[in-house]
Amino acid sequence: MSVQILLQGKILGAEEFLLAGAPEEPLFAGRLRWVNLLSEVLPRALIAELGLSKMLLGSSGGEQFLVVLPQEVRPQVEEFLSAASVDIERLSQGRLRLLWAITENLGDWTVVRKRLNEEFEIKTDTPLAATGLPEAAELSDSDPAYFEELGRALRDAASVGWSPESPARIEAGGGKHTWTIGTAADSVPLARHTALTDDGHHSATAPVLASRAEGCAVWGVLRGDVDSFGIRLRRLQSIEEHVQLSVLYKQFFAGEVEVLCSLPEFWRRLNLLHTGGDDFAVYGAWDALIAFARELQRLFHRFTEEHLKDFPGAEGKTITMALALAPELETPLGSVYERARDKLEIAKSADKDCFNLLGRTLEWKQLGDAAELKDELTAMVREFGVAPQYIRDLCGIYRETKRAPGAKRVERPWRFHRRLYRILGSSRARDFQKARTSLIADLVGKNPVNLKLRPSGRVALEWARLSTEGMT
Repeated sequence: MSVQILLQGKILGAEEFLLAGAPEEPLFAGRLRWVNLLSEVLPRALIAELGLSKMLLGSSGGEQFLVVLPQEVRPQVEEFLSAASVDIERLSQGRLRLLWAITENLGDWTVVRKRLNEEFEIKTDTPLAATGLPEAAELSDSDPAYFEELGRALRDAASVGWSPESPARIEAGGGKHTWTIGTAADSVPLARHTALTDDGHHSATAPVLASRAEGCAVWGVLRGDVDSFGIRLRRLQSIEEHVQLSVLYKQFFAGEVEVLCSLPEFWRRLNLLHTGGDDFAVYGAWDALIAFARELQRLFHRFTEEHLKDFPGAEGKTITMALALAPELETPLGSVYERARDKLEIAKSADKDCFNLLGRTLEWKQLGDAAELKDELTAMVREFGVAPQYIRDLCGIYRETKRAPGAKRVERPWRFHRRLYRILGSSRARDFQKARTSLIADLVGKNPVNLKLRPSGRVALEWARLSTEGMT
């Protein structure tokens, strides 16, 4: 009986490659599509070149893959991966690295995984021993055009292809081996929703998406990541569980994010950048991104309740997101994408199952409170004719820090309410007075003397300010 081997591959350096050289929007999107497809196409191409069954593909996507192979083909596998590694480093100017580990499929999964991880550690610590390219080759003049063209072609492509002559190049619709793009078992999943311009012929750029926002014309990038996903995978007891769970998460992000983007409230205002094994990224109108984040978190909560109910612990069952807004309409997409990554890291270091937006990190329940307060704030403008400037005035009467113990009280309740009444106005209309009373109660809380607005209140004020920008 032939001994089976397990091949696990990882692509490292994606963030550095994506952000290198401050790429423009088409180049950045093309690079991201290429990186996403590498971990899907390479294992399928390997199996096809060896003439083996498609059933040997365990998991793929998210910049890594796992394949079960017979021991006899190990030399061909090493040759294939070495050639792909050299070509990947050439195309990425040495910023991307393909690493792989191979071990016999013998013993418990925990033991097998340990052997794979040890081999990865050795290759990571000795990078020159893990690559067949001593120095990164220079990109040719046509390579940026390749990524841009790939990104454009994949928008409507029905299939992707691969050829052994260029083992790192992925083509839209051609090559020695091809695979359809879709959700079938043999297809390559590729979430690629793209909003179009008003004429319906071109992809909408970030400034165009910003113009479709409510209130202030601002665009941003939303990134999300499953909390403690690696810990969840390490706790699995068999390779079958590992493959099953990896595929479930990948299908959730590839499927649900794509479907959400196609809903009426999002389809013209968002562009999907990528979905991975445990993360995603979209960009577009700022207000659509906040609504998108809330809906995706709700769907993810339902997904984990249904599919992870037999797995103990909270690992892998919550998701954290971060929203970064572009300071200018013409800010490069890569720059805002990087800022979203930094904000996501801040959120995950502070807590789990939260959302960093508009300068604060909130729990998801707090985001609901902020949304309700934002609606109250904007209703004063839309329904009762209060000048939008009042929202800026409200921001100015809150202190960022609490009063020091023993310090003299600088505010009295009647002074605070007098300032609020002056800002909000004094109409005698009953509905206005009820709305004003409710808003003041939500802003002040139980301690109007020590005025410190909660994080959700700060987010609500900024949210309302952006929503009412430009209104008269």
